[in-house]
Amino acid sequence: QVRLVESGGGLVQAGGSLRLSCAASQRIFRINTMGWYRQAPGKQRELVATISNSGSTTYADSVKGRFTISRDNAKDTVYVQMNSLKPEDTGVYYCNLVVLTGINYWGQGTQVTVSS
Repeated sequence: QVRLVESGGGLVQAGGSLRLSCAASQRIFRINTMGWYRQAPGKQRELVATISNSGSTTYADSVKGRFTISRDNAKDTVYVQMNSLKPEDTGVYYCNLVVLTGINYWGQGTQVTVSS
């Protein structure tokens, strides 16, 4: 059973930075897209950023210019560097891997709290 293990969440003041990491518990072949999503209390889960196997990236408008997603294909790991954090960035952050067959893997989530 493949597990995705996230790390790097925590409490930070507005304007601060955090770096989230997500690693697979075992080698996953034919990964297509890797990404991060978040869910704030009382809201639906939303896309934060994705990165394709060719390195193409997409970002939610709310994080453009502040967040940077990257991946290490040799380690099946995806990262997101989050700078200039705002209170509205608070939520549970989930990593996601999609393989070429269409199977989705989700992490258990890591809490990010930004205080004003």
